[in-house]
Amino acid sequence: VQLQASGGGLVQAGGSVRLSCATSGRTFSPYAMGWFRQAPGKEREFVARIMWASGATMYEDSVKGRFTISRDTAENTAGLQMSTLKPDDTAVYYCAASRRPLQYGSNSPRSYEYWGQGTLVTVSS
Repeated sequence: VQLQASGGGLVQAGGSVRLSCATSGRTFSPYAMGWFRQAPGKEREFVARIMWASGATMYEDSVKGRFTISRDTAENTAGLQMSTLKPDDTAVYYCAASRRPLQYGSNSPRSYEYWGQGTLVTVSS
């Protein structure tokens, strides 16, 4: 299984951008998909998660009300709509997927066995 993240770029503070994550095959049915980000010099951190069957979502506190995670079960894609962006949101964003229950919790990278290559989002002030 391969994940392909896209949609990053340069955006001004207060602006919006949408990230997409495509999976390699229509037969792939994850248990959950998530988005993480890694800023320069910092550890990878959780952003959001969506359960594939129910659509239940979870967000890191700093993005609540600004970011929305979604999934398209027909196309096997996930999205991250990011609004009211701040310079602190600047990072490489990674999509991730798990076929099994999230053993270490939704916000742990260890729970996800498949990762995309990352897409850079730069928010200018």
